[in-house]
Parts: sequence; structure tokens; C-alpha cells
Amino acid sequence: MALTPSALPQSPFTQPVVLVDAFTSRAFRGNPAGVCLLTAPAEAGWMQLVARELNHAETAFVWPLDTGFSLRWMTPTTEVDLCGHATLAAAHALWESGVLAPHEVARFQTLSGALSARQIGDWIELDFPAEVAEETLPPLDLAELLGAPPLWVGKNRLDYLVELASAAQVRALSPDLGRFGPLGVRGVIVTAAGDDGYDMVSRGFFPNIGIPEDPVTGSAHCALAPFWAAKLGRLELSAYQASARGGELRLRLEGQRVKLLGQAVTTLRGFIAGPQTLRSSVASPASPATGR
Repeated sequence: MALTPSALPQSPFTQPVVLVDAFTSRAFRGNPAGVCLLTAPAEAGWMQLVARELNHAETAFVWPLDTGFSLRWMTPTTEVDLCGHATLAAAHALWESGVLAPHEVARFQTLSGALSARQIGDWIELDFPAEVAEETLPPLDLAELLGAPPLWVGKNRLDYLVELASAAQVRALSPDLGRFGPLGVRGVIVTAAGDDGYDMVSRGFFPNIGIPEDPVTGSAHCALAPFWAAKLGRLELSAYQASARGGELRLRLEGQRVKLLGQAVTTLRGFIAGPQTLRSSVASPASPATGR
């Protein structure tokens, strides 16, 4: 018997969900993100439960507006203001599902304002705000936390940005993630001049939002692009995030915007218990247990 939605008895699995590997052209690399293409807004509590159930760095929730789509991002523990890889995954899902035609621009309203994505050949270009990091003194000894001495430390509204002396140092890091809490930010992006033909390499650590190390962080490159553009004197850059999964990006700085280019591949399609099922169960809880 074929496994189809109609074959599931009295199925509560009404909400389609896909898993997309972002910033890669190969399955099981890059950064995986769940994507729920909704027909209407859903309760934040349900979205958080879905993100926890999928247990990826972020899950994207998309629903139509009069112009474009609303887009929200949830980690397994909290909602975040900006997420590049889940935006790329959401746009990929809209085109692949036929909700948008290949030539149409995906336009999103988010907690970070208006964002957009378009297809350029085999690549997807995201239009994001630059998140410039200003040089600062951190509240903790980052050399001790990271296990390597910084050349430079900066901070923007999201993260600390730390430059190290070499790509080898970035790749070899084993930071003390349990001590990141007092930093008071989303996380720490660590970077160095690139190797293997890339202009830069980086890694991103975000334990304060439930992500020890993010495989590939699109929003981190909103800080990396202006930082390395200024250092290298070029507006177009190539980047590699050196996590265990690894991911590749092309970057272009245009004033106060960063164009992030990446690829994506769908690895799973299915159904999850939909928002209506959750609302019904919350509205009519089971009778409490009495004396045993």
C-alpha cells in the first residue's frame, strides 16, 4: 500500500512541511531548515512546537499577504529576528512547490523589515540589510572562551564578530560554549582570511538561542560582507563556513544592503500535525487526573 496522506487513518497531519539544505547544491550538506508554507497566520505556540519537533537551527513559517509573504523564523527554543539560510530555504520551497513562478521575486515581511529573493540560474540571491560590526571591548575574555587570541573584536545588534589570524585557527576552534551566556548577544561569529580559494572562512556559535554551532549562517554574512569588503577593498566576495557540514556563499555589498547568493536542495517532504489540531487540543484539554 502506498504511503500517502489519504492512507493515514483520521490523519491529524494536515500541514505540509519540507526540509531544505541551504547554501549547498548537495543533499546532507549546508544548513538544513524546515519550511511550513501556511495558508494563514498560525499561533506562535504551535510554530515553536514545530520548530522544537524538527530540531533544526531554524524553521521558517510562511503565509501570503496582499503583497508578498509574511516570514517568521523559530529555533528549537525561541524566535529570531533574522535568518538567512531559512529565508533561502523558504524561497526555494515557494518556487519548487509552484506557489511562485521561477521568474517571480519572493518578497517577505519579517522582524528585520522587507527582504527579497530571486533566482539567478542555479543560485538564489537574497537581499538583506548590512549588519556592520563596530569595534568594541567584550565583557568576557574571548581568547579564553575561544581558545585563540583575537586580532579584532566588533559587535552589531546581533552578534560579536571576531577576527583570528588564520583559517586554520578558525577550523580548529573548540570554544567553551557554556560560558557564552554573559555575552548578552545571539552569538559569536569567528572569521579569518580564506583558504582553498575563498576570500574568507568563518564559523558561528549561538548557544544562547539553542544552537551550539550553526552549519551555515546567512545573517552572519551580513556582518562579514562589510567587514571583509573594507579589508580587501572589493565589493564581491566568496565565503565558506567551515562547520562539519560546510557551506558556500557568494556575497556582494551594495551600500547598506548585502546580496547573499546560495543554492538549495530539498531532502524531505511530509506532513506534520497542523495548527487547527493544536488549537482544538488546547481549547479542550483532557480532564485532569484525580486521586490514585
